Formats: sequence, C-alpha cells, structure tokens
Amino acid sequence: MFGIFDHKKAGSAEILFGSTFESRESRVEIKNPYTKEIVSSYPVCSAADAKKALQIAQSASKESAKSPLYQRIKWLEDVAQKLRERENLFTKLIVDEVAKPYAFAKIEVERCAETIELTAKELINLHGETIATDAMPSGREALAYYKRVPVGVSSCITPFNFPLNLVAHKIAPALGAGNAVVLKPTPEAPLCAFELAKLFVESEYAITDALSVVYGDAEVGGELVSNPIPRVVSFTGSAQVGRIIMQNAGIKKVSLELGGNAATFIDKSADIADAAKKCAFGSFYNSGQVCISLQRIYVHDAIYDVFAKALANEAKELKIGSPYEENTFMGPLINEDAVLRAKRWVASAIDEGAKVLYGGEEVDGIFSPTVMVDVRDDMQIICEEVFAPIVSLVKVASYEEAVEKINASPYGLQYSIFTNSLKDAKRFIDDAEAGGVVVNDIPTVRFDIQPYGGIKHSGIGKEGPKWALEEFTDVKSVVIF
Repeated sequence: MFGIFDHKKAGSAEILFGSTFESRESRVEIKNPYTKEIVSSYPVCSAADAKKALQIAQSASKESAKSPLYQRIKWLEDVAQKLRERENLFTKLIVDEVAKPYAFAKIEVERCAETIELTAKELINLHGETIATDAMPSGREALAYYKRVPVGVSSCITPFNFPLNLVAHKIAPALGAGNAVVLKPTPEAPLCAFELAKLFVESEYAITDALSVVYGDAEVGGELVSNPIPRVVSFTGSAQVGRIIMQNAGIKKVSLELGGNAATFIDKSADIADAAKKCAFGSFYNSGQVCISLQRIYVHDAIYDVFAKALANEAKELKIGSPYEENTFMGPLINEDAVLRAKRWVASAIDEGAKVLYGGEEVDGIFSPTVMVDVRDDMQIICEEVFAPIVSLVKVASYEEAVEKINASPYGLQYSIFTNSLKDAKRFIDDAEAGGVVVNDIPTVRFDIQPYGGIKHSGIGKEGPKWALEEFTDVKSVVIF
C-alpha cells in the first residue's frame, strides 16, 4: 500500500467504437507525476480511427435524435448514480493519472456526478416557444413556433486538469440533447475518461453506438475537427490550439474554453487576512493548473506590503507533498516540461527586476507555491498564462489603475475584486472585461450550475448544463397554416 490507494496495478483504457471495445498491442504508458510509476495506458490511435468513430456516430445520431426524452434523462441519472457508487475508484484514477491531491480528486468526482444530474434536470427545460406572426403589418396569422433539435454528431476534446468533470461538462449535455459523440480525452488521463464512458455505454438506458472514445494528439484531434461529419466541435485547452481549431473546423459550430490570466484587485478597504487566505487557495489550488487560477494580484499601495506578507505566510502553511495523502493541498505539476516552464517563468521575472517573496524552487520533485513581488505590467510573467503555482503582486494607486491593468490582458475569463465598497463592487461588475466576475472571493470560483466561458482570447461559447445544451442543439423554426 502507498498512502490511501494500492496503485501497483496499472489500468488499461481501450478504444470505444460505439458499443465495441477494441484493444491494440501498440500502447502509450502513463506515469504518475509524483511516484513515476506506470498507472495506466491507452492504445495508439490514428486519424483513420477517428474517422471510423465519426462514421459510427453519424449512423447512431439518427437513433439518438429519435430517442424519447425520458430515456435520455434516465440515462444520465443512471450514470450519475453509478458514478457515486464508484467514488473511490474514480478518485483513485484521478490521483493516479494527474496527481491531483486526494481531497480535491474526491471533490471532482462529486462535481462530475452533480454536472450529469444538473444536465438531466435541465433537459426538461430544453424547449422553444410560440411566435406571433401577425405582430407586424406584413405578417399574417399562423401557428408558428421554434424547437431545439440535436445537431447530430459532436466532437469533444478535453484537458488533463479536470479529467473527469470537464468530460462530463461536454458529453452529458451532448448526449442528453440527443446527439452522438466522439470523445478525445487528454493523453495524460485516458483511463478516467474511459471508465466514465463505460458507465454511459453499459447503462441499461444507453443509446446504441452514441458514444465513441479515441485517443491521441494532433493527428486524431485534427480529424475530429476538420472532418465534415461533426456539426459541433467542443474543445477545452490552450488558446494556441483553439486558434488552430478555428482555422480548420470549416462551417460548423465551435465552442472553445481556452486559457485565462485571472486577476484580482485588493482594495485598501478589504479584509486583508480573508483576502490573503482566499488568494493563496486560488493561486496554488491544483498546482496553478486551472484556467481561472489566480495569476495576477493588483494590490492598493496603502496595504501592499502587509498583504504581500500575509499571502506569503498563507503559502507557507499549505501542505505540499504526496497526492495520495488526505491532508495534502498541493502535489506536483503534470510533467517535467511543466516544471521547467515554471522555473523559466520565475527566472525571467527575476531578470526583469521582480523578487521572489516565497517559493520559486523545486522541493522533492514538487515546484513550491511561489509569490512574486515588485512585478511590473511589462514583465512576461503576467502577460501570458503561466499554468503553474506562481502568483505575481503588482502595486497600484487606485481602483481605476487596477481595472485598467486587469483589462489590458488579451484574455478575459474571470476576474475578481476584494472590497468593502459597494460602489466599487458595482463598478467592477460593469468595468471588468471578462466572462465572469466575482466579488470578495477569488476568480477561481466556479459553480458548475452557472454559465462559464470567457471573452477575447479566452474562448467562444458557454459551459454549464443549461448553456451547453444550447451549444449542442440547433433552433428549428416551424410555421403551420
């Protein structure tokens, strides 16, 4: 036994061509980022495999579209129930494959079940409305209405940082809306996605061949994007890849949840202790590997030094170590390349004049929570998404200066403000150029029931069950005389 789980036995993901499981001799092995032990593997796939999966989905989409709503609701409810019954298994898979600390892996399983359940509830409200065609002089009386219909086939591509819940945020509404889906999960966590997919295809309420799973990187992903069969491409990942998808997708709906450069403003009226505690969580949760991880903190110059010290003290208190221990807050980054990038971010900032107040080093294979001070707007460390446990503090003289600097980013996912001024809180809601705004907490806050998605380089479209169902459906207008 090691920590909580016995993870000596590696699991195997398989290709899922509709209802058929297929293995391959050629496989890619996945190592736990902390223990470096092999924990899972997946079969090597090609563009031909992706094309085959899309063709199966195209045939299955006809049955999916005709399936009764109650069946799809029962399907999602059944999957959510079985997921809850297998909480320990899925928690273990998340810890094994991406080294997310046990406590947060367990929370992700719970959130995944909730996402699927919320989607089932929202399906009841997936309807249109009647339209008064005689409202204008040029019109005439008729029975007119619109309804929402499934798009047909959806390609879903998911990332490593939430390898279970972000899969559910795509495939649950896509399948629930009556589509067929081809899923390409992150190469870092193939088994998480495969085991979740099995719950869907093995359910007694499953629609035959409605879900396929293939694996790989650019070759497989490129086929899922450029092939004319899918009518929706739903992708969560980097802005760089999102740009490539936009260039190659052709005429189809594209939903992109891309990078962020989340920021907050600490006003001089804020509760410093409360803000520091919350900012430490938002900056270092999941080792900073979150699109809405707190990266930039703009602090009023009247409280800058006091806040910086409080934040550093909070960082020191975080439990860093094995992700298999129940009380661990932060484990390792996803791989060695991510560690090297983090080191380069810090070195670059130091060369440009910033200072490390706390952290900045790799300790026992884990890059430590890092607080950077004396950071300026022109430094690379706050201009791009770092995706590491690094937060930068910038001194500002006013609310206006803070908002101007926050909005200067090409990203616009989520921002926040800490203030006891109701006037400034209301101003910030309107002034912040982002898809989401949080008052008196970190921009890392996300409730799965809410709409989630950014503006500018942070993406197109919204997630959250209600809004994702709109992404995976089309509006059909009907007129009857």
